[in-house]
Amino acid sequence: MVDWYTQAEVGDDLVRISEPHVNELLSANFWWLRGTDRDIVIDAGLGVVALRDAIPGLFERDPMVLLTHAHLDHVGGASQFADRAAHPAEAELLAAGVPASLYGAELYDKLGIDAAGEPVPELMLDVLPAPGYDPATYRVEPMTLCRTLVDGDRIDLGGRVLTVLHLPGHTPGSIALLEERTGTLYSGDIVYDGGLIDDLPNSDVAAYRHSMQFLTDLDVSVVHPGHGRSFDRTRLHQLAQAYLASRAC
Repeated sequence: MVDWYTQAEVGDDLVRISEPHVNELLSANFWWLRGTDRDIVIDAGLGVVALRDAIPGLFERDPMVLLTHAHLDHVGGASQFADRAAHPAEAELLAAGVPASLYGAELYDKLGIDAAGEPVPELMLDVLPAPGYDPATYRVEPMTLCRTLVDGDRIDLGGRVLTVLHLPGHTPGSIALLEERTGTLYSGDIVYDGGLIDDLPNSDVAAYRHSMQFLTDLDVSVVHPGHGRSFDRTRLHQLAQAYLASRAC
């Protein structure tokens, strides 16, 4: 069995979890936050390997999983949590079953991704998680939400409070979570230090521009994104401004 997940203590009762054997397109971060009263997990990875088996400590305090949006690399493991939350605009897709495949061509087709002449990976993993694992069996389980989250909602873990920011564009129900006490933003796929995706069938460039305009004025100390490295406020504003310039009317 491959050691599928990596865990990195980021500090302040925060752990970044990632899947190093996943293709860059789907290699997402998810975040385990510990409060004095309960824990939450922001996003849940691909779900190729059961989180309950690989990281049993994650479930010791019955955490809520908060989903930043309904794409397979962020919700694949979410059905393993008893308490699930997301924006209502993502609820229907989650209940129907998020389009998913570990085969590159099939996944691009299901998501409506145009490869634009670039090579498409045959398999979105660089190693199988266990001998005999059949990638064709992979799917994201349909799931209902226990709670919906809208802009301005607050999640109190005891000793730390997160505020929901609805920032559509990547998807209609994309959200970020802001811990105002520390100035920490968990941004999902709204912004990360790389090429942002705004051309999927349910993406909306006009909404994305509005969300990026909001981010150019947001006072934060650090951003923990859905992909790649964390970065500071200066870099956040640079990324938001670069997107606005690239999508100028």
